[in-house]
Amino acid sequence: MNKLQLFYLSFLFITFSTKAQETIELQKNPYTEARYHYYLKTILLFNEYLDTETGSYNTTELRFLHPIANKAWNLRVDLPLISTNTSSINKTGIGDIGVGISYIPYLNHSKGIAFRARVISNSAADPALGSGKWVFAPAVFYGSYIKEKKLLWISSLENQLSFAGSDKRDDINTTAFENYFMYILGKNWIAADVAFRYNATNKGFPNNAFVEFGRKITSNDMAYIHPSIAFGNHKSYNYGIEVGMLILF
Repeated sequence: MNKLQLFYLSFLFITFSTKAQETIELQKNPYTEARYHYYLKTILLFNEYLDTETGSYNTTELRFLHPIANKAWNLRVDLPLISTNTSSINKTGIGDIGVGISYIPYLNHSKGIAFRARVISNSAADPALGSGKWVFAPAVFYGSYIKEKKLLWISSLENQLSFAGSDKRDDINTTAFENYFMYILGKNWIAADVAFRYNATNKGFPNNAFVEFGRKITSNDMAYIHPSIAFGNHKSYNYGIEVGMLILF
């Protein structure tokens, strides 16, 4: 075997070893699970129904996530279709479209830190279908496996702050501290989530919590359902239910 052949064999060995190690890392880290997958293109389609004091608010949303660069970065686009049903307003149309980008600066086999920045546009087809404001929403996430990787914990802190839009609409300044726990049972998962919020505009606490039941239909397709309830003063709704479908590719 000449030196050139030895060089190529060594190069291929190092390349495939690195690829294999990357695959192992992706399979083990907390940001590869069904509801927090940063490394594959993801389409999420869900419908959320919320019961409010004045009627109902229904959101059908298409969310697209796309890994970019070295896959430590992730692009997210949210396209909502909103329906309102009250005694005085019955409207359906495009809601406020959002675009965000995430970055994972630290990651190992069992835990990781991520940052995200979103801009939610004032793009609703009707004032009743959106906030009337442009909103900037930075967030930080901490993900960790607990109990031999059967339990996943994702904790996040996000602030939503309006910076432009209609002067006739209330400013948005809400901070949310959220904790999501997902217990993995083979192809199924059970999750619970609680979000504590403080709305600095109206001095309210529009908190909410949900339980979630999900199942992998195929290796790349999964579905979930989660009922939710709101609590705290100035809550934005009473109770709700969300049904969603995720496709990874």
